[in-house]
Amino acid sequence: MPITEPDLTTAQNAWGIGLIAIAQTYEADGIDGARAVASRFLDETYGYNLGPVLFKPTMASGKQTFRPTKQGALSYFVGHDPQYPLDSGFGLKGWRDVQSETATSYIDNDIAMWMGQVTMTNKDGQVTKVDKSFGYKQGADDMLRIVLHHSSLPYQP
Repeated sequence: MPITEPDLTTAQNAWGIGLIAIAQTYEADGIDGARAVASRFLDETYGYNLGPVLFKPTMASGKQTFRPTKQGALSYFVGHDPQYPLDSGFGLKGWRDVQSETATSYIDNDIAMWMGQVTMTNKDGQVTKVDKSFGYKQGADDMLRIVLHHSSLPYQP
């Protein structure tokens, strides 16, 4: 069944819900709980089971800017991995709300791309707004999996 715009909305919402779950689990159960939730989040929303994911996180740099493996993505979201010493755990930052604003999207059967801004609010009310592009592949289970994720802070002239 071809991907639809509501499918993209569902996938976007799942990403935000997952990010919030990582943060709340970290606060309640510590790093081990957060790591388990983040691992499930990656399995359910990203296509690492399909091959490398083209993942460029917002706050990654140097030789570890890109995260084509699940291990690299997991470290980005929860840190605590000596192979990624600069990762502080983006998912551990107390997120409470995630809103997506679509700029545009493209759908071709079982492939879809989405571009827009995502606004994340933490438990202290601090807001982080990022520019994002997601590429999705629909799996045999009809679920959309992220196979491309590029994120950057908006340009400040």
